[in-house]
Amino acid sequence: MQQLNFPRFPFRFKNSENKISIFDCIRKKFVILQPEEWVRQHCVLYLITVKGYPKSLINIEKELIVNGLRKRYDIVIFNPNGNIHLIVECKSPTVTINQDTFDQIAQYNRSLNANFLMVTNGINHYYCQMDFENERYNFLQDIPFYSEQ
Repeated sequence: MQQLNFPRFPFRFKNSENKISIFDCIRKKFVILQPEEWVRQHCVLYLITVKGYPKSLINIEKELIVNGLRKRYDIVIFNPNGNIHLIVECKSPTVTINQDTFDQIAQYNRSLNANFLMVTNGINHYYCQMDFENERYNFLQDIPFYSEQ
């Protein structure tokens, strides 16, 4: 798989029926290694090991209903009180992040009401903090550490 713009992490892999899987420490199972999954797993370990977010507050690939349609978010991090702190939208490294990507995560956030948004294709990362009063998001240099929330 392609080198990403994240630190190198020690992943566990397995090969079964000519399909490579990567171990997901949140879901506690091996999942088929696709380009978007490669980005998602890097992002999860970045949030845990670099930013200090506890595994117990992280949720991966859960369904939500947006405008009557079933969607799946990539990563959500909760606050200890159960509110959503951060939504992460992961794309394959070959996907260019554009306005459609930001529209997608903003649409998810209408249902989830996270304070922070992150969009990444593993190469480029974008971080935003919500300004609910003015109905917009402000770009940040980085996502806050867990201890800063």
